[in-house]
Amino acid sequence: MKIAVVGANGRTGNLIVEEALNRGVDVTAIVRGENKTNASKVLIKDVFDLSKDDLVKFDVVVDAIGAWTEDSLNVIPDAVKYLAEILENTDVRLLVVGGAGSIYTDEEKTVTVADAPDFPEIFKPVASVHQSALNHLRKQNNLKWTYVSPAADYQADGKRSGEYILAGEYFTLNDRGESVISYADYAIAMLDEIESGNHIRERISVLGK
Repeated sequence: MKIAVVGANGRTGNLIVEEALNRGVDVTAIVRGENKTNASKVLIKDVFDLSKDDLVKFDVVVDAIGAWTEDSLNVIPDAVKYLAEILENTDVRLLVVGGAGSIYTDEEKTVTVADAPDFPEIFKPVASVHQSALNHLRKQNNLKWTYVSPAADYQADGKRSGEYILAGEYFTLNDRGESVISYADYAIAMLDEIESGNHIRERISVLGK
């Protein structure tokens, strides 16, 4: 299996590359500048400069592009739309590092985590662009996509426990009443999903045990 990680220099992307390397997976880091991962295979290119020829050689493309500043947030949905256009009608799977704000909190799927009155105002813009990206993917019938949402408390410096809970569209808590996962355990879940390919055209979510 050959995979490419777009946005590999980011903290999540870097750990996904590392997890792939640890498993002996053939992984290419796609970065805009100097490679900061341990991958020996590197493609230095902005996401919006990637072509179909660049990506059809892979079995899986992971979109790990992140953004936090107001003037850069649109890169999240724009990158998803761009990669979806390139990969539609191909056998290449697109897995997207998503957000937690779009996870449903009611059975009717009308209310999300981001709709809660206590959802932090500072995170609403990033939740909104992640929601936009997911909405776009849901309309794609000729693309093998999977959207992977982390837990509400997504911890950059959290420990790698090696365990996680695989959930779906609904907000889920572990036995301690927490919705939390480390970046490292998220990377494990992402590689497991890459290897299994069980959730084509679905959004899944993952949280720590």
